[in-house]
Amino acid sequence: MRRILIIDDEDDIRQVAALSLETIAGWEVAVASSGAQGLARAVDYQPDAILLDVMMPGMDGPSTFRELRKNPATSKIPVLLLTAKVQSTDQRRFADLGVEAVLFKPFDPLTLATQISSVLSWS
Repeated sequence: MRRILIIDDEDDIRQVAALSLETIAGWEVAVASSGAQGLARAVDYQPDAILLDVMMPGMDGPSTFRELRKNPATSKIPVLLLTAKVQSTDQRRFADLGVEAVLFKPFDPLTLATQISSVLSWS
């Protein structure tokens, strides 16, 4: 069973994504509501992948991603950014970070697991 960590400051996004991944894909999901909480949760939970919101108060997604990469316990966990920013300059900047993919909000809960599986080459 795949283990996913969702780091997003919006309750409804966390709930919809978690419900979608648990119900449709049968994955185990943990959530965090901030970058700092997500960093700690990633170490403890050791997910197979992290779904990370870009725009969060305090520590934003790119900063959280950089901190995840600095820690040997989380440096190899694949990260997919979740964003409402669809400008090509933003997309390039996010891709240059080294994330696995950038997924766009609003996402389709019925295809979210398929998108993640496809990007990460999970069968």
